[in-house]
Amino acid sequence: MTLSPIKRFWNLLKQYKIELRQIYAYAVFIGIVNLTLPLGIQAIINYIQTGELSSSWIVLVCFVLLGIAITGFLQVLQLRIVENIQQDLFTKSAFEFAYRIPKIKFVQLDKIHAPELVNRFFDTLTIQKGLPKILIDFSLAAFQITFGLALLAVYSPFFIILGAALIFVLWLIFRITGPSGLVTSLKESKHKYLMAHWLEEIARVNRSFKLNAATYFHLNKTDHIAIDYLSAREKHFGVLLNQFRLFIGFKVFVAAGLLVLGGVLVFEEQMNIGQFVAAEIIILLIINSVEKVLRVIDTIYDVLTALEKIGYVTDLKLDEDQGKAIPAEGIKAFSVSAKDILFGFPDERRKIIDNLSFDIAAGERVLLSGASGSGKTLLLQIIAGIHMIEDGELYVNRIPLNTYKRDKLYAKIGIAFPTNQLFEGTFRENITMGREISDRELSKVIDMLDLENYFAHQPKGVDCPVDSGGRRLPRSVIQKIIIARIIVGDPGLLLLEDPLQFVEEDEKKRIIDYIMAPERNWTVIIVSDFYYWKEKCNRTIKLKK
Repeated sequence: MTLSPIKRFWNLLKQYKIELRQIYAYAVFIGIVNLTLPLGIQAIINYIQTGELSSSWIVLVCFVLLGIAITGFLQVLQLRIVENIQQDLFTKSAFEFAYRIPKIKFVQLDKIHAPELVNRFFDTLTIQKGLPKILIDFSLAAFQITFGLALLAVYSPFFIILGAALIFVLWLIFRITGPSGLVTSLKESKHKYLMAHWLEEIARVNRSFKLNAATYFHLNKTDHIAIDYLSAREKHFGVLLNQFRLFIGFKVFVAAGLLVLGGVLVFEEQMNIGQFVAAEIIILLIINSVEKVLRVIDTIYDVLTALEKIGYVTDLKLDEDQGKAIPAEGIKAFSVSAKDILFGFPDERRKIIDNLSFDIAAGERVLLSGASGSGKTLLLQIIAGIHMIEDGELYVNRIPLNTYKRDKLYAKIGIAFPTNQLFEGTFRENITMGREISDRELSKVIDMLDLENYFAHQPKGVDCPVDSGGRRLPRSVIQKIIIARIIVGDPGLLLLEDPLQFVEEDEKKRIIDYIMAPERNWTVIIVSDFYYWKEKCNRTIKLKK
């Protein structure tokens, strides 16, 4: 069930109940202590009217100054608590993204550009910046208005009626204009992300746009997205402008009501001059608090929109990992069998895999062949557990695939797809992927792939850093590193799709001889047009459209 932005906001605050209690407790004290200013000034004026300088006057002055100092100290404590929340929020959000992105169901990512989802992490920074204003400024302003009206009510019961009317008008403004402001803010954010995604696309295929820059296609499309963004932004600003106008009227109404009422009470001698001056200070505090509320409204929209954008990622369904089976100890090569398996993408009528059955014995070398679009790559992904079948039965070592504990199964499977990429890290990290691999075992694989000469020319050898995607590496080296990644853990099943496409033929044959050698105790399922793979396979499974 999709949550509303308001519900997401309350769920966020529930995580910090203790901290919020402390912030609001300090806000209450600040609101109360702030009242010492008008009360102290009222008493000071009364003493000044007597025309005598006494120790009581000095005590009152010190009392007012102490109130100001205490207010500042409590505000520092509030800032410390909010800073802790901001740091915790950033860390939790980072781990939430890092944990979820690899586990999102691939069916859901079929029409989503996964890197674009990561852009939504930056909304965490929006929430970080917005929370201090909401938790401190907004709450303090609300308490200030409440306590100010309560103190005015002490001077005269007429202020109670006026205060109730003011609170009702304030609530009415939020009730009428609030929802439309949130809607326009979400639309504005949508076009903002479209722009960020398009700029990423320009950067991703920058060579193509460099060679076709004369058409100005990239600029024209940028212009269209910018126009849509500005239109949405203008609509959102229109809502804010209407709210601002209403608040101006509200401020005038507040000032007029309180000033007129206070003046009448003075003329009727129901208030003295000191009380009137104090009331005027309270009125100014209330008006300033209303202005704070006005400034925070746009921040509230930003935070609610940011929560909705982050929520889009956290709402995506994750791989279900309810299985308990683990690969049996002592069994190396895996057997794979399927009976009448069925798979198709949700928005497509035709099933790509339709009633497919096969048996692959442990230790077999099998080539998957078929025309383009027959489902070879998809079948590898299904066997790997990346996609789940809709119907039928799929077994690994005679155990249903969906009953395996995924992390235990993945530790025994080596997968090489064209989409595999190198990440920014060292060569060692790209090969081991965090696994405990001994230097001896790593060196053995590096030597087999003839990478030792390449690493010998690197400043730090296998610990030399690699940039994202291995942009400056030869494609043959990238493919060798990926091969090293999948075989260094001595898996029981290899699922390969054109893993040596860019490697020289002589070297390619040598590596294939190693992978397909009978003494290698693993099962190999390969998709490739290179003839030598077929020569080394026991049999071929041909898929038809």
